[in-house]
Amino acid sequence: MSAVEVAPSAEDRSSPVSVGKDFLAGVMFLLRGLKMYARSPRLMLLGLIPAFISLVLLVATLVTLAYFVSDLAELVTWFADDWSSGWRQAIRIAAGVAIMGGAVLLSFVGFTALTLVIGEPFYEAISKNVEDRLGGLPGEVDIPFWRTLPRSIADSLQLLLLTALFGIPLFFAGFIPVVGETVVPVIGALVGGWFLSHELIGVPFERRGLRMRDRRRMLRQRRALATGFGAATFACFLIPFGAVLIMPAAVAGATLMTRHLFGMSDRLNGQ
Repeated sequence: MSAVEVAPSAEDRSSPVSVGKDFLAGVMFLLRGLKMYARSPRLMLLGLIPAFISLVLLVATLVTLAYFVSDLAELVTWFADDWSSGWRQAIRIAAGVAIMGGAVLLSFVGFTALTLVIGEPFYEAISKNVEDRLGGLPGEVDIPFWRTLPRSIADSLQLLLLTALFGIPLFFAGFIPVVGETVVPVIGALVGGWFLSHELIGVPFERRGLRMRDRRRMLRQRRALATGFGAATFACFLIPFGAVLIMPAAVAGATLMTRHLFGMSDRLNGQ
């Protein structure tokens, strides 16, 4: 049984919240996480270390994939071996683009998952610092890192699979004229943001003794809020080195959002 009861916030129990207002509120949680750079610069700088390590590993993986992408394209288009050279080349170029596009799409959630696993002690310290400055967490569950690691990896793999199921069709839809350049990128950011929120709130939820199913239940009650926070983070990740710089702030923002979801104070003392 979860250590903290999962229940709708008071705001949800009273009246429906404007989707637009909730979405913007989610964006604000990331901005408030960014503001904490100025309040705890040393702690935030520690959070850059695992993010940078993850970025190097991820870039190395993508470069390796790009090097072998033509071989992979031939492997997955074995049925075109007997086609004319023009059609065979066209289908294999499309397959190569699809492979790289799918890999880049998965890299956003994959980067977050890998960074949280590598930097769990760092991000746990950042999240705990936020909670302590807001009055702490009554009944906090203290679970050793070695016990949470296998569960965190399993949860991250589950999110990656779900991201692929939603993201790969969106990638192919990107080839549709007009729609591919306008609608699909927006939907992709919203879908990616939704899954990023699930990943980022894992740290403060673990401190409450809660699992992935609890994250889903809570975020379904405030879809616009979670999507706004995740989409804003997703957009920042698109900026060169943005993923490294934003990651510590995103963890802080996710902690603030978690306290909000549970109806706890999400304002720093003195604000």
